Amino acid sequence: MEKQFSFRKVVLYMMIALITYFSLYIYFAPYNYALNVVTYYYGSNGGTVYEIQKKLKNWGYYSGGIDGVYGYQTYTAIRKFQSTNGLKVDGVVGSQTLEALGIYEGPTNASGNSNYNTSNQDINLLARLINGEARGEPYEGQVAVGAVVLNRTRDSRFPSTIAGVIYQPGAFTAVSDGQINAALEQTSVKAATDALNGWDPSGGAIYYFNPDTATSAWIWSRPLIKIIGKHRFCK
Repeated sequence: MEKQFSFRKVVLYMMIALITYFSLYIYFAPYNYALNVVTYYYGSNGGTVYEIQKKLKNWGYYSGGIDGVYGYQTYTAIRKFQSTNGLKVDGVVGSQTLEALGIYEGPTNASGNSNYNTSNQDINLLARLINGEARGEPYEGQVAVGAVVLNRTRDSRFPSTIAGVIYQPGAFTAVSDGQINAALEQTSVKAATDALNGWDPSGGAIYYFNPDTATSAWIWSRPLIKIIGKHRFCK
């Protein structure tokens, strides 16, 4: 009888311990998540700050030294970058600003590629770019525009994330003129998904342009790969 009573006490204590553990886990989960969201601000230092400064300097936002120290010049450069790219202007580099800069600090995806994943955010952003740049183009041409964005993420001359490529200053007319925010057509979502799944009708292009509206003489110097609809896709 004593053994049976003792066994019941052990089970009861274990149940109490488990309930306490899960209650504490649920209670502190939001705080743990908040601690895992890395931000950089005035006074921060280290390798990521160095990378932030390098990106800003390459794009003309920052003229100070690249020293990995988040000082006043870095702060003002970030505010200017945030303002230009429609981000919250607070001088603090959180997840959205890091993504727009093309700096990804999260884990790699299943294929080992840390450049992008097939999250809803990536699909939606790529679809909006396709929608703004290639509405009315043949479906193959819409996928090709998405493929150009992805090809740039793998090219060292461009940012390494979808958001970084799309929001790189002056990279896409749709971002500059606001067409990226136009009503989203379903074909654009499908085209973004096909591009993310590996279809590249552009043949590896990293540039494209419409010869009827292009204003840059330089773009004509890029070697032509193919023409799809109104767009010329180039190396």
